[in-house]
This record gives sequence, structure tokens and C-alpha cells, in this order.
Amino acid sequence: MMKRTIAAALCSLSLLCLAACGQPAPDTATQLATWIADLSDDAMEGRGPGTAGDVMARQYIADVMADIGLEPAAADGSWEQPFDIVGIDAAVPETWTFRSGGGDSVDFAFWDEFIAHSGVQSEQAVIEDADLVFVGYGIQAPEYGWDDYGGADLAGKVLVMLNNDPDWDPDLFEGDRRLYYGRWTYKYESAAAQGAAGAIIIHTTPSAGYGFNVVQSSWTGPQFELPDEGEPRTQINAWLTEEASRRLFEFAGVDYDATLESARSVDFTPVPLGVSTSLSLMNTITSEETANVLGALPGSDPELADEWIVFTAHHDHIGISPDESLEDRIYNGALDNAAGVAQVLAIAGELAAQSPGPSRSMLFALVGAEEQGLLGSEYYAAHPTVPPGKMAANINYDGGNQWGRTRDVTYIGYGKSSLDAVVEAAAAEQGRTVLPDQFPANGYFYRSDQLNFARIGVPAIYLDNGTDFVDQPEGWGREVLEAWTENIYHQVSDEYGEAWNFDGMVDDVELGLACARAISESPELPSWNPGDEFEAARLAALAAVE
Repeated sequence: MMKRTIAAALCSLSLLCLAACGQPAPDTATQLATWIADLSDDAMEGRGPGTAGDVMARQYIADVMADIGLEPAAADGSWEQPFDIVGIDAAVPETWTFRSGGGDSVDFAFWDEFIAHSGVQSEQAVIEDADLVFVGYGIQAPEYGWDDYGGADLAGKVLVMLNNDPDWDPDLFEGDRRLYYGRWTYKYESAAAQGAAGAIIIHTTPSAGYGFNVVQSSWTGPQFELPDEGEPRTQINAWLTEEASRRLFEFAGVDYDATLESARSVDFTPVPLGVSTSLSLMNTITSEETANVLGALPGSDPELADEWIVFTAHHDHIGISPDESLEDRIYNGALDNAAGVAQVLAIAGELAAQSPGPSRSMLFALVGAEEQGLLGSEYYAAHPTVPPGKMAANINYDGGNQWGRTRDVTYIGYGKSSLDAVVEAAAAEQGRTVLPDQFPANGYFYRSDQLNFARIGVPAIYLDNGTDFVDQPEGWGREVLEAWTENIYHQVSDEYGEAWNFDGMVDDVELGLACARAISESPELPSWNPGDEFEAARLAALAAVE
């Protein structure tokens, strides 16, 4: 990693000051490199929510926003929208024991075979002698005539469930495109709604979209949530490797492959495994504060200035590993998501420098605690500074292209709204084609901050890397992105380096800029396509401001 200091971070801000004093500003690639290197520097300590590094990163972003000409946009006239988060650091036993009715037992090893975390915000999370039940995908979706629970009484049970959602029929759960039903957050919420004591997700790399190493890094150490508001909760939530899951089923005397195959039917009913378990986690509970950083660029048209385009990128990352034996413990989060923050700041700077400025107003929301479950955008969506019916669109950046120019761009959410035409036109000007999610089984639309804006009705664009790289052989881009996900995503190796190629990232900045301009000048507000899952929320939001 190219090590940088706080002095270097302050030096980068001086580049912006030079521009403000009439001296030449750095080009976009240089600005991106500087901001990414600074935000992912070791001094930022991995930008874990509520840490000193989090505070430092937020101040850095606010200083950049001020220097490029944005206005503070929080409700109190400041740069920050603070919100409380509850930290839960669970002490997990080294082994987890499961027992059969005959008194036999089987153990699984923490870290290598299972990861468990608390579902409750209390000093202890406990499962006591609870029976295990396999519940297929753990999905209730009346619009598809699908109910994995079948009216079974599952109160107090531990539910074992598959990751992802049914993906073999294009007319069922949209085929291989993962919906929210396939997200781990839905799985745990669904189990809690049944009154279950716990939930275990069977991990496979294809069904999760990442390896078990990501589960290990993401679900250990302090886990943060918004404060409990009385919603249903399981005591303990867990992941079990595929190999361990197979061994558990074999111990239970249940055919693993046949039972999982039975879950692929609308007629599936829960399968008791004849196995019980107990597990106790001792939790250290902390209360922290983090914040969304909000900057605004008022619109230039009096008729449209009360309508807003909202750019988002999350500023947080995982922080510091609790494993003191590691030589490098800092999750720098260079691509995820210092790169996204830098791209949004670059777009903000370009728009602020234009005259005349965009007709509609622009909100730049660099949100916190995304890695903990999209918490910052969830809080903003519940406490918006702009009515949802006045939000024209959301444009989200999560990650970036460090490998070079592409002939294509991936638009997460393609096919869902009238924004398709906007992205297609802007990409065509660059000579690029627009493709839908090129890894649809990973469910990226439901894994980043645009989801919470969609839930309140705001049509959303998530611009992601293309895969057809200029001057590279066919298939090279997919191989690079898959290798990055397998080896670097949510690992300490996500670091900035001088070998990064910013040509593609600059193209993606220009693409987002063109989309914002087009949305800003259009007489019509974007809309979800008829029948889309978020259409009703949009209509309600628009009705609320009429």
C-alpha cells in the first residue's frame, strides 16, 4: 500500500484551494487518486462506524464539499446528519454443539465452520435446547404463491435455510436475478417474524456471491444496528459452511441433497431435523454515533429547484480486525468505498463549477454504516431532508473501476424504471453499451444504498463496472472482477496502489454527470415501470406532495 499521513491528506485539500485561488485545478484522475488514497489511508483506521477514523473521514469529506462550493444540507444547517448506532460485540464459543434425540452430538468450529452473531441488543443472546427445522429458502412471497413455512409453528425453533431465492424459472422470482428475498437480511427478518429463536444460513459461494472469508471478516467484531424499536428479533443469527451443513444433515440422518432439492418446489413444507442445540453469546453493548455527510447544490431554475437529484456513496468500511496476530489489521476499503465517495465528489465539483448550473437541485449524501446493513441510507430514508416525492432520482456509486476503460457499463436496476433511457443515451455519447447486472445472482440492487431510496419510491441508478475492457481479451474483465470479489472484497488487501488505472473511473464520473444533467433538465420526473415492486411507493410519495 502507498502509505499516506494526515499531512498528506491536508495537502490534498490544498490542491482544491489552489483551484479556488485561480490556479489550475488537478485533473479528474488526479483528484480521484488523491481522495481515494487519503480516505483509505491507514490513518483513517478503516473508517469503522463511530471510531476516530470515522470522524476524521467525515470531516475530510465535509472540507472537500465546502472547498468545491457545496452548501451544508443537514436539517440544522450543518454538514452532518448524525444518528445513533448500537454496537454488539459477541464473544462466541470456540465450538457449537448439536445433539440428537439419542444423546449423540456433533461439534462445529467457530471461524472455520460457523460464524454466529447476536440478534438482540442485550448483554446475552441465548438459544436453549431448541429444535432445528429446515425451512427451504425461508421465503413468504404471496405474489408468487410461495410460502416455505406452510403455517408451521416455528416459535422457539432454530431455522436452517438456503441462501438466495428460487432462480431456475424466469417467471418465478425473476429467475437468476436475486431479489430482496434472497438477501441475508431478509432471511433473518423472516425467521424473526416466525418467532424463531435463531436462524442459520447455509453458505455457498455461488448462492452468497462471495466466499466464506467475507462472512468471517464482515460478521465478526462489533456489529452495528440502528436502535431497537421493538421489531421481532431472533436471539442468534449464524452462517454455516456448506461442508459443515452437509455434516449436520448427515448427523441428523437426513439426506442433504434430497432435502435441499425438495425446497425447489412450491409444495415444500418445513423439515424437522431431529436435532437440538444450545448456544450462548456474551455481548458487549456500546452506543456510538456516526453521521451522513450532506452537501447541496441549489438548482438554477425557480420552477424546478424544489426537486432534487440525490447522489449517494457510503463513506464507511469495516475498521480494524480484532485479530491482533495479523500483521495488517486495517480494512482500508479503497475500492469499497473510498472510490465511490471520490466519484461522487468529482461529480459534485464538476456540477458546482458549471454555469448555468443544473435546473434541479442536487443533494450529495455520503452515508455511513452501509457495511453494517445500509444503516445510514436507512436512517436518511426515515428522516429525509427532502420529501421523497420531491426526489427526482437517486444515483449511487459503490465501488469503482481501477482497471481501465470499458466498452460497456453495468447498470444495476436496468429494466426497472424510465431511467433506462437516460443511462442509454449518456452511455451512447461515450460509445458504450449498457448492460444489466452482469452478476445477477449476487443481487447487487438489494445490497447497496439505492435500495433504501427505492423503498421510499425514488427511482434509482446504481452505476457499476463494465466488463468489456479496451485492449484486453474477451472474458478478461469478468475474470478480474470475480478474482477481486474472491480475494480482496472485504479483506485488508483492498488498498490503493499507484498501479491503479483511472481511465475507466473517469468515464464513469462523466457518465454520472451526464445522467444528472439529463434528469435535471427533463420536464418529466422519472418513474418506475408499471408493475415494478417500488411503483406503489413512488405513487404514494408523489401524492403526498401534491
